Amino acid sequence: MSFNFKEILSATMILFAVIDIIGSIPIIISLRSKVGHIQSEKATLVAAGIMVVFLFLGESILGYLGVDVNSFAVAGSFVLFFLALEMVLGVDLIKNEEPKSASIVPIAFPLIAGAGTMTTLLSIRAEYAAQNIVVAILLNCLLVYGVLKSAAWLERKLGSSGINILRKVFGIICMAIAVKLFSENAKALFG
Repeated sequence: MSFNFKEILSATMILFAVIDIIGSIPIIISLRSKVGHIQSEKATLVAAGIMVVFLFLGESILGYLGVDVNSFAVAGSFVLFFLALEMVLGVDLIKNEEPKSASIVPIAFPLIAGAGTMTTLLSIRAEYAAQNIVVAILLNCLLVYGVLKSAAWLERKLGSSGINILRKVFGIICMAIAVKLFSENAKALFG
């Protein structure tokens, strides 16, 4: 088992773009104002656990359902593309109910370890070594924890326009990742 810095960096950037914790700051701030304290440590640990478990068991679950990783990656590329459109255009393509509390459910899942993250994990699993992805997950969870702990401070420093700019930049990165995932995995599917 050897670690590859380039793979770790690449996987970290991909997951950072998909998790979009910076773009989620307005949601986190809103949740905190509605329900009070957010359990940052608990939410981060649960999200990390969900991602690591899905990284290793997701492919087995798909195999049980008769779906190969390339098919899942192509389907996931569409999900990523639509998530990126939401980020870039500032519209909600998928309507979600407002959560009632800021417990593990709205923060850890689906905000941090949501459908886009799961799709991305299986998609990059086809390209990168598992240990490098686990390191990328842990690095992203450190960033998530930092953002959860300092959401109010970040809001004051970045301002709403700064947060919007970051969200759009990461939306474009996410869109490019979706196109790359589609083109590489569609070749494997269609020969």
